[in-house]
Amino acid sequence: MAKIDVFNGDADGICALLQLRQGEAEEPSRLITGIKRDIQLLKQVTAQNGDQVTVLDISLDKNREDLLRILNTGVEVFYCDHHFYGEIPEHSNLTTRINTEPDICTSLLINQYLDNKHYLWAVTGAFGDNLNKSAQSLAQQHQLSTAQSETLQELGILLNYNGYGASIEDLHFHPAELFKQILPYPDPFEFINDPQSALTALKQGYQEDSAHISSLSSEYETDKVALFILPDAPWARRMSGIFSNDLVNRYPNRAHAVLTYNKQGGYLISVRAPLNNKTGADELCRQFDTGGGRQAAAGINHLPVEQLELFIERFSQQFS
Repeated sequence: MAKIDVFNGDADGICALLQLRQGEAEEPSRLITGIKRDIQLLKQVTAQNGDQVTVLDISLDKNREDLLRILNTGVEVFYCDHHFYGEIPEHSNLTTRINTEPDICTSLLINQYLDNKHYLWAVTGAFGDNLNKSAQSLAQQHQLSTAQSETLQELGILLNYNGYGASIEDLHFHPAELFKQILPYPDPFEFINDPQSALTALKQGYQEDSAHISSLSSEYETDKVALFILPDAPWARRMSGIFSNDLVNRYPNRAHAVLTYNKQGGYLISVRAPLNNKTGADELCRQFDTGGGRQAAAGINHLPVEQLELFIERFSQQFS
């Protein structure tokens, strides 16, 4: 019997899997992950009768065909996620924990499933997914100090930062490698305090990339929405999601779209609904061929250049 773990390469996916695998004495599982936008990961799964597949933080709707293929070979699948899912297949081999409410993420769902067994990683994952109120609520429930919460917030942001890019080459660490480096630390504060950990490199990269952000200005802006087009550079691709989160935190009544150039000659887009009304981002993005996500935060993997005006029009309409 093989164990296969399929997970989004961002903070939420990594922290969800850390909770499930911390302290296990079994043989390591096979890891399947990628950049944050690489969500059709079940295409990479080859499994056979009796294997166990865990799927975390990727849309069931985007993986439906391969999920059914895997289930029909006799594989047991545990699926936990918070993105748009469409219709959940009825199958005896499938167990799901899916919730698309805007204040929930996969790390928080796994924390509920495990009854707070590794809640520090759940707090970290929620902060990384920019669910600051949910993360703070869980931190307060367990009586974390303000300093401890701020430290976990920084860790979550850095883990999330590592997942953004047009390809693995843009990232500082392959998400599977980053997960394996963190796994020996049952307590995130131990990982944070280890000077030899990957966190040192992530901090340095983040500081260098952040220096470019202050000079950016919007391409299109109203009182309801703002759209930014970042330069064609690795730092811009790495900072796109973090910049989107920062914008929506600073301007909570405004929706934001951050565009970076992709290898297909078009745009990769991150969309954030207003922080004070976290709905509509997934609805907007699903209007385009490669779009998807969740109510508060969604994206489009490839928008042809000639569709930019159409996107701006629909973006404005969605959040007007």
